[in-house]
Amino acid sequence: MSHSDDIYSAALAALGWSPFFEDQLTPEEEALTPMRIATVHRARLTAVAPDGVGPDGPVRLQLQHLASTSDYAVGDWVLVEPDTRLLVRRLDRKALLERHSEDSRRAQLIAANIDTLFIVTSCNDDLNPARLERYLALANEAGTTPVIVLTKADKVDDPAPFCAQAAELQRGLEVVALNAKAPDAAQILAPWCGAGQTVALVGSSGVGKSSLLNTLSGKSADEGQATGSIREADAKGRHTTTSRSLHPVQGGGWAIDTPGMRSLQVSHTATGLDMLFAEITELAPHCRFRDCTHAHEPGCAVQAAVADGTLDPARLQRWRKLQDENRANTPVATGPRGNKITRGKRR
Repeated sequence: MSHSDDIYSAALAALGWSPFFEDQLTPEEEALTPMRIATVHRARLTAVAPDGVGPDGPVRLQLQHLASTSDYAVGDWVLVEPDTRLLVRRLDRKALLERHSEDSRRAQLIAANIDTLFIVTSCNDDLNPARLERYLALANEAGTTPVIVLTKADKVDDPAPFCAQAAELQRGLEVVALNAKAPDAAQILAPWCGAGQTVALVGSSGVGKSSLLNTLSGKSADEGQATGSIREADAKGRHTTTSRSLHPVQGGGWAIDTPGMRSLQVSHTATGLDMLFAEITELAPHCRFRDCTHAHEPGCAVQAAVADGTLDPARLQRWRKLQDENRANTPVATGPRGNKITRGKRR
């Protein structure tokens, strides 16, 4: 490998390239340039190329006939003809965050190929365990590492109770508290923002995602993303970010900012829910009945845990709600003749 090849490989790695993507290339595609999707709009895509390849900053890509921008997510890796900027192929994703809504059968793509999901909330009434659990299930299902980021830590006497409340939501969950506008916020989040690493920021409007992104990027409010605030009367936020976008951050990593979500439907997240509610998942095999609903059956190990105080009944109630919602929103698998596949019978 030549010196120029070494430089090009390093530039690709700095953008988030890894052997996972390298192994997908064919000999016929050597002349194509790998680029990373930076923004997705209704009628256009932009992408960034490795340093030293093409112009600085995002470039607009040309789509093939009948191609749709809705098939792409910010963070996707694509192969592009260097002269025409024609998008030839999207590479398989290492991780994908997608959102299912009540009024659409098609999933909305949030971000692709991220290593860490920063679930941003604040040290006030916005901290809602039930909503955080939805984001955690989403992260688990996507195969990315969730981190709860509690902003506005400077506005409370002691952020420790908020941290403790969030940490109880999932085993091994990392929780950090910070002031999104303070310079040390970038240092606190540095372990997840190193060279070539990609994070995405999700959360309700007004919790400080845009402020945090500006701090991570080393930009002032005038240079970076527009910022808003939470209304003190009801802790509700105002939308400031209106689209998803990819940004370089201090430490050599990348961040994907996302608009605030007022609702997040659970769908296709059976594995993510099992990880989130591991204490219930592990008790279920000890129930007398294989298809125990953990509501009223005799010999229920989950209800026994509630009775002896080792399982929070509110936690069980939220598990049941998300399980019911996931089943209602996820199509039932069918056999070769279209028959429904049953999942289990009483022993």
